[in-house]
Amino acid sequence: MTATDTHRTIDAVWRIESARLIAGLARIVGDVGAAEDLAQDALLIALERWPESGVPNNPGAWLMATAKHRAIDLLRKRSLVERKHELLGHELEARQEAAVPDIDAAIDDQVGDDLLRLIFTTCHPVLSPEARAALTLRLLGGLTTDEIARAFLVPEATVAQRIVRAKRTLSENRVGFEVPRGPELAGRLSSVLAVIYLIFNEGYSATAGDDWMRPALCDDAIRLGRILAGLAPGEPEVHGLVALMEIQGSRAKARVGVSGEPILLLEQNRSLWDRLLIRRGLAALERAEALGGANGPYALQAAIAACHARARTPEETDWPRIVELYEVLARLTPSPVVELNRAVAVSMARGPAAGLALVDALTSEPALKGYHLLPSVRGDLLAKLGRHREAGEEFERAAALTRNGRERELLLGRAATSARAGKNAG
Repeated sequence: MTATDTHRTIDAVWRIESARLIAGLARIVGDVGAAEDLAQDALLIALERWPESGVPNNPGAWLMATAKHRAIDLLRKRSLVERKHELLGHELEARQEAAVPDIDAAIDDQVGDDLLRLIFTTCHPVLSPEARAALTLRLLGGLTTDEIARAFLVPEATVAQRIVRAKRTLSENRVGFEVPRGPELAGRLSSVLAVIYLIFNEGYSATAGDDWMRPALCDDAIRLGRILAGLAPGEPEVHGLVALMEIQGSRAKARVGVSGEPILLLEQNRSLWDRLLIRRGLAALERAEALGGANGPYALQAAIAACHARARTPEETDWPRIVELYEVLARLTPSPVVELNRAVAVSMARGPAAGLALVDALTSEPALKGYHLLPSVRGDLLAKLGRHREAGEEFERAAALTRNGRERELLLGRAATSARAGKNAG
């Protein structure tokens, strides 16, 4: 194996093992930042030694053994409480002297708990949503700072600062490396799910830049959701979120044209939808419902997505059912955005005039003042009603509000089409 091949192998190993490695080390040293540093140290040693010695049969265990050796030194330098120091030191030294497979077997017993602790730590409410997303992608997704920066279209220095500050904030606030218990669990779990869904949404409909989608972010979010579902199989909303992401993610290939242009839902070639992802999503939705979570916010959104997934053509879509689901969602989590989505469903079930009446009632909502989808939806409904001049104005307004280049092109194109239709009608 050439040095280049070895480096590629090391990169692949790191992607697979880094979260597990950092989680195990964080349990030992009680600090996420220190755990990542120890993991990175082990990676550097691998980069130095493996090109000459070859990749070990169990590279993950080799990295853990090497990092644990460094952890012993760190614990000594910290001068922990003598009893704890001696117990941990002896335990770690004993494991370090043991055969590598034994070390790996020893950590396997707690790896699930460790990963769960890590997810709850990186998504702690003490951090800003942006910091939670960056830290989660870094420590659990295995992404580099540069990759995260490119995914969210922000400078690499900005992401690096967010990550450094996030780790410092966790340390300063003495955030425990633990899974919350009792009443605290529900609130903390919602934070974890929100971060994962934030990552997915940024990939599904990029807020800025020249790409309509960033599929890699969707893939990362789905992978994180599946990990969480495996670690918390009894939590219905976890399965609801996985279902939602998998069903929505199934449309990825159909949402973008050959030149990168956006293709809206009702215009998509449904034969391009990923049927395997749809089946997996529907199965996850069934698990959520079986656990009593049918009316959870993510499960409700997944049920809406399932209505689209089950329809072979746009005409077969069960729009009355979607309206009912949005009504339940609106009562559960009142939001102008949910109301806007409900208005779209109403327009499909009862006609554009009914939908426009609901949209018009939202135009004074402060939360939607800069939301480009409000004038976009209004423009679509006006066009269906033959009010083309007004529709064109709404599409132009929406184009001015969006920060996504592809979406802007789409909206300006629709504005031009409406303008031509208005002239012909006149």
